[in-house]
Formats: sequence, structure tokens, C-alpha cells
Amino acid sequence: MGMMRKRRRLSLREGVLLALIAACVLAFASPNAAHSQTTTFDPAHSGADDTQQRAQRWQALQVAVFGQRKVEPDTASLIKLDAPPRALDAALVPVGIELSKPVKSVWLIIDNNPGPLAGHFTFGPKADARSLKLRVRVNEYTFIHAVAETTDGKLVGTEKFVKAAGGCSAPAGADDAQALQAMGLMKLRLLNEFTPDKPVQAQLMIRHPNFNGMQMNQITRVYTPARFIKSTDVTYNGSSVFHLDSDISLATDPVITFGFVPREKGQLKVVVKDSKDQLFDQSFDVPAPVS
Repeated sequence: MGMMRKRRRLSLREGVLLALIAACVLAFASPNAAHSQTTTFDPAHSGADDTQQRAQRWQALQVAVFGQRKVEPDTASLIKLDAPPRALDAALVPVGIELSKPVKSVWLIIDNNPGPLAGHFTFGPKADARSLKLRVRVNEYTFIHAVAETTDGKLVGTEKFVKAAGGCSAPAGADDAQALQAMGLMKLRLLNEFTPDKPVQAQLMIRHPNFNGMQMNQITRVYTPARFIKSTDVTYNGSSVFHLDSDISLATDPVITFGFVPREKGQLKVVVKDSKDQLFDQSFDVPAPVS
């Protein structure tokens, strides 16, 4: 199973890269491509070429990520995507996803990022999948898409346009060595009172620089080798809350807010694997002991 998952992961990344190449070829095939590449896109003041190029990129990404499966527009208000129209910090862009009913999984795709697939959450039996929050990097003005897979296998998507630039090349911190030493430290905070059989929101904080290979060390002036979180598994008393596949668009020191339903007191366990195949794990008592 581990080898099969790894093969699917590699295939997905290759497919996304091929989709980006195809989208770029289509973009530069436009007679006004040279002009459109130097202008800033704004949905309210965009030309036909800009709009067409963005639509072509999204179409290519859909094929790369979902194959022949069709992503339907959200006409039933299933999924709500919250992102700032203009980000204050392109390296720490807050994104929220709200769902009106249970779903199997959710994809978060940042169309114009070098690694567009920011994350794929697959929910387990202990999940309360109505709300997710996380922070991502945004490299340039772009649409962000959230796509949910319903319990009957349909794909439903929505989008937001975000103005931000340079988030993928922004340094993760002043000291790469110190960032690496602190890797794997985690904190968990319950955001509402623990009550058995009632949904609870939790905020998980993971120390990891999520180097993506585009960041330059501010002291040595050398690009820092990529090292980023690939997967995160959260379980409660041995039963899955969610599995997250992530890539280079996840922000430094990820903070993920999620919901789960504890039937009784127990332990929430987090297992993180990064691109160097190093594992980090930590367990938390729920509720936390009173000091």
C-alpha cells in the first residue's frame, strides 16, 4: 500500500507539471501573449486573453489532478472558500474552507503556483469536516480553487481570486540551520470545550520550514534545498480524523484548524512525513490534563 501511494503521488506531481507546461504553451500561443504576460490580472478589469489563459490553465489542472472526472460548479452552496482578496503576506495567506454537509475529501489548488496542488484532505470516521483552515504560499496573482468530493463521488468546486506575489520565494526565516533543528515540534489547542460525542475544533501547529527550493539563504546567498511536508495523518484513539497530502505551497510552520468528534476522552495522534522521508509524531491527551 505504501509503494502504491508513493507511485500515485509521483504520477500526480508529474501530471500537474505537464498541465502547467500545456497551459503555458497555450498562453504564449495567444497573439497578445507578450503584452498579457507583463500586465496584472484583475477579474474586474481583465482582457479576453487574460481570462482565456486562466481558464485554460484551470482546465489543464483539472485533467492533471482529476483525470476525466468533471468538476461541477457549486450550485447548492456545498463549499465556501474564504481567502483575502489582497494578502498582507504572500508567504502566509490564510485560507478557510467551510462545508455544509459531509464529504469524502477536499482539494486546495493554487492555479499559478509552481506547485499548484497545495493540499488534499481525506476525511476519516472521526472527522467533523465542516470547517478547515490553513496557511499557504501564493507566488503571483491567481485563482485558488477548492474542490470537494461528495459522499456519492461527485466533484464540486468553487474559487477565489487572490492578489499576492513572491510567497514561494520568501525566506522561511533568518537561520536555516535553526529552523531544521526545531523540525517536528507540535502543539495542539482545543478551540472549544470538550464534550463527549460533540464536535470540537482543534488547532494543530507543526514546526517545519517547508523549504521549497526557491528560497535563498539570506546569509550565504545560496538557494536552500527543498525539504517540505508531504503527508500528515491525524487519528483519535486509533481511528482516522484526516489524511493530508501536501506539497511546496503549504506555508512555513503549518497551522491547521480542523474539527473532530471525540466519543470519549482519549488521545489524538499526529504523524508527519516530509520529503526526506523523516517521520515526526506526537500524541496529545484530549482533553488536556489540568495543571
